[in-house]
Amino acid sequence: MDLGIKNRVALIMASSSGLGKSIARRFLMEGATVMLASRNEEMLNRAVQELTDDTSVTPYYTVCDITKGEQIKNLVRSTTEKLGPISILVNNAGGPPAGTFDTFDDEAWQKAFELNLLSYVRTTREVLPFMKVQKWGRIVNSTSSSVKQVIENLILSNTLRLGVIGLTKTLSQELAPYNILINAIGPGRFDTQRIRQLDQALAVKRGVSADEISREAMNQIPLGRYGHPDEYARLAVFLCSEANSYITGQTILADGGMVKAVL
Repeated sequence: MDLGIKNRVALIMASSSGLGKSIARRFLMEGATVMLASRNEEMLNRAVQELTDDTSVTPYYTVCDITKGEQIKNLVRSTTEKLGPISILVNNAGGPPAGTFDTFDDEAWQKAFELNLLSYVRTTREVLPFMKVQKWGRIVNSTSSSVKQVIENLILSNTLRLGVIGLTKTLSQELAPYNILINAIGPGRFDTQRIRQLDQALAVKRGVSADEISREAMNQIPLGRYGHPDEYARLAVFLCSEANSYITGQTILADGGMVKAVL
């Protein structure tokens, strides 16, 4: 299937590792022009080399701390000056710390808000003028399966991720006249460093091994395993392509059937 995204400019946030990097890889394979973004330049350089080796196409990158509004503005300005107008945006961010309600003070809540909700608002705000002029755009907001079923020991993520769903649904109504489609994906358990860290944190809380936590989690997944990051990437790229012409405002879980909730 021709996804119709060859040479389109795709900005992928938090893309030096994990799911973000896998999404970037898949966009490169489909012929898009990709801008990586992360606050860690060393990791970005490694990601550029790895992705170039994998795809024979070299992505661009810009160092950006997504909790800083001015850096986001600079990222979008740099991308458009180098590559042209942005057609595709994947909002993505590392998760906030694990813990229960009593664990966190106001500062922790503020940092989580800036990382997992306000960064999405700011990046979307900066790219929308370019999409509106083109009368075409695709935005995917990466969240968590916790938007459907809360996850133990993740009070910050459980709360802020739901804000992204409200943002996504509302913007789908406002942006439809411009042929801009926006959706959210809620990943379940994928084999990434983030999930390994969460398994370890929960293991410490319960006083068991991380392997035991992983086995317990896999037993709750009908497919019986953690997802591969490329499985997530393929969904994200489809939603950001011309092949998707009628899906907007939706939250789609990629979780191997883990979440049992109907709505």
